[in-house]
Amino acid sequence: MALYPATEPYTHGMLDVGDGNRLYWEECGNPLGKPAVMLHGGPGSGCVPGFRRYCDPAAYRIVLFDQRGCGRSTPHASAYDTDMSVNTTAHALADLERLRLHLGIDRWLVWGVSWGSVLGLRYAQTHPEAVSEIVLTAVATGSNPEVALLTRGLGTVFPEAFEAFLAELPEDDRDGNLAAAFNRLLESPDPHVRDRAARAWTDWETATIPAPPRSVPRYENPDFRRGFARTVTHYWGNDHFLGEGNDEGVVLRDAGLLDGIPGTLVQGSLDFGNLLGTVWRLHHAWRGSELIVVDDVGHSMGESGMVDALIAATDGYARR
Repeated sequence: MALYPATEPYTHGMLDVGDGNRLYWEECGNPLGKPAVMLHGGPGSGCVPGFRRYCDPAAYRIVLFDQRGCGRSTPHASAYDTDMSVNTTAHALADLERLRLHLGIDRWLVWGVSWGSVLGLRYAQTHPEAVSEIVLTAVATGSNPEVALLTRGLGTVFPEAFEAFLAELPEDDRDGNLAAAFNRLLESPDPHVRDRAARAWTDWETATIPAPPRSVPRYENPDFRRGFARTVTHYWGNDHFLGEGNDEGVVLRDAGLLDGIPGTLVQGSLDFGNLLGTVWRLHHAWRGSELIVVDDVGHSMGESGMVDALIAATDGYARR
C-alpha cells in the first residue's frame, strides 16, 4: 500500500494564539471530508508536506500546523530572544483547541508521530468530545523514564557517541537530567555555546538511529538545529510540563480517559521506546485501541510496513 499522491493546500493562514505567537496552519484534501489533524514530532520538528499523504485526500479534510516556535510559526525557537516560558504542553493543548474552533471543526481524527503522539493522547484525555478517532505512530507518552532511556539509558548501547555527548557538558552537569543540562547551554547568551550544544544534541539523536552521525539533512540547517534542540530539551528537561506524577507517566496513568475513543497504535518492533513496554502498557490500559507492531522497524513511520498500517488505519476510519 503506497502513500497517497502529493497534494497542495487549498487554504492556509497564521493564527494568533497569544503571547506574541502566531501558528502556521494549512488545509488540503476535501473541504467537505472527514476532518483530521496531523501532529508533528519533536517537539520542535514542524510539519512536513509528507504528512498530507497519510490520509485519502478525497475522503479527508486534512489539517497540518506548526506548533509554537517551529516551522513557519513565529517567533522561532532558534532566536535567542524567543520566550520559551510560553511554550509548554498546556499552551500546545490550548493552541490545538483554538485551531479547531477557528476552522469550525466539531470533531476530528487526531494523527500523531512521536512527540505528536504525546500531544494527541493528552489532547484526547482533556478534550474527548473533540476527538473522533486517534492514529499514532512511533508512540511515546512523555514520561520521565522515557526521557532517561533516550538520553542516559542508551549510553550503554552507543558508548562512543555517548562519551562525545557527555563531553559537551560541564563535569558537574553530567549526572542527573541530561536534557535539562543541555537546555541550560542552549539558553546561554553566548551563541558559540548554543551552537555547540545544538550540534552535540543532534549528533546524539542521529547516533541512536540506523544512520551515521550528522546524516539527517534537517540537522544541517543551523536554524532548525538550534530551534529543535532548544525545544526538545526545554520539554524533556521539565517533565514535558505534565505536572506531578510524571515519574510514573501522567499520560499512562490517565489512559482510562481514552476509553470509548477508537484508536490505532502503529509501532516498529525495534523502536527503543519499546524497552520500557510503554506502547504495550498504553494499549492494554486503553479499551478500544488496536496495537500493530511492524517487524524490523525502529522509530520511523516511512518504512513500507509502517506506511501500510497507517494508511489502512486512516482508510478504515474514513469508512466509519
